[in-house]
Amino acid sequence: MWNELLNQIDINGLMNTFGGFHDSCIKELKYISGAFVGLDLCMNPINYARTVKVIFQRQCKNPMVIEIEFTGLLNLALTPVDESITCELEGASMFISDGKIYWYDSDSVESSIEGHNGTWICANSVRWRVADEYIGNKEIY
Repeated sequence: MWNELLNQIDINGLMNTFGGFHDSCIKELKYISGAFVGLDLCMNPINYARTVKVIFQRQCKNPMVIEIEFTGLLNLALTPVDESITCELEGASMFISDGKIYWYDSDSVESSIEGHNGTWICANSVRWRVADEYIGNKEIY
């Protein structure tokens, strides 16, 4: 069952349910632009979908895995660390500003991306669901 994030109360509910993303990781993500090339090689160059789906796993049960879908994507800044540094999240920030929903890979971001050099996402709408069936290293997307 998908849960829409319509306001800060909904976001706080997600943050509580998933432990503020503490001891979690981004397992994988998928971007869908909406643009495509057809069999006749004509291109539909319009990014009408702009959707990012992200699977987060964590070292805690109930739930162990969630999938978040960001629709109407406005920005995706993906800053993966290399294999010499661990990539677990100590926490995350999520909030609404000017009608847009933001997710940051740090629990110290309150309302601005200024100075943040990690991964962050901004979208017009967001929904999420429990996806414990995605635990483990098997690729989902």
